[in-house]
Amino acid sequence: MSWEGIAPRLEGEIVVVEPLAPSHEEGLWEAASDPRIWRWMPVNAIESRETFGAWFAEALERTAAGLDQAFAVVGAGSGAPLGSTRYLALRPEHRGLEIGWTWLSSAAWGTGANVEAKLLLMGHAFDELGCMRVEFKTDALNERSRAALEALFEHGRPARVQLLVLIDRGHRELPIEARYVGRTVQTSDIEIIEVKFQEIDGMEKVLMVEKVDG
Repeated sequence: MSWEGIAPRLEGEIVVVEPLAPSHEEGLWEAASDPRIWRWMPVNAIESRETFGAWFAEALERTAAGLDQAFAVVGAGSGAPLGSTRYLALRPEHRGLEIGWTWLSSAAWGTGANVEAKLLLMGHAFDELGCMRVEFKTDALNERSRAALEALFEHGRPARVQLLVLIDRGHRELPIEARYVGRTVQTSDIEIIEVKFQEIDGMEKVLMVEKVDG
């Protein structure tokens, strides 16, 4: 189902969020070079130039199919690609969507670019698309993503926060109870959980391993 008006060009003081296009590919490849960017992503898109090309092509294909709307995040002054983000889990009939797949060049970290990009997309979703629900998802251990979401609170509080946990391993820092839990695995302070996905690892497994310091 198409969603009219879902692909705007949104201008901010720090960044511009614009529909992803083939012309962005080379600039985004350069922006994506820091391995830390991909630590919490379901795919390491910089494993090779071919891998990045496949990730980029899939983003365009999902956009063309109406499954997602992919964007490039570029510098407001320079126009240089800084990263990418998407509207996904599109549910126009229920007036809801998710903002995700967000990453920025490490050079843009700490500049306010991430927060401004999210605010631009949220504003468009609520004010122009008529959304009643905008979702974000992140790993509880992804401190950088959590910090960006917490910074949004300076601009208003969400009506409701719900915690979804794929694997509940305990020792949670967040002071809220998970409403949705895929599986509960009890761990000690020296144990961590690794999750393998069929699409990435060729298998689906939940492994408990001992934490390695350093």
